[in-house]
Amino acid sequence: MNDFVGRIQAQREVIAIINERYKQSEELYGLSRGAIERWCVNNNVNISSELSKVLLTISDKLMFLANKSQQQVTDDYKIRFEQISKLTAKLKTLVN
Repeated sequence: MNDFVGRIQAQREVIAIINERYKQSEELYGLSRGAIERWCVNNNVNISSELSKVLLTISDKLMFLANKSQQQVTDDYKIRFEQISKLTAKLKTLVN
């Protein structure tokens, strides 16, 4: 699997986790800081909550990976992708 597909799949998984749990609320449409902040405001989720912090951390790490996509895969890249996987698992526990 190439890096781009992996990042897209990770983004889709995170968005699906949130939207599955918050069905009656406004959906999360993306993982940009603005999209997350809008989602928090419109769903009465405190921006300083653990859930918001995890979403923003995942967003930051995915952005880093996107900026590294033109470079050869490094150990740092692999480590960050593993961190995203762990944060996604944490997100699942936070929304359940």
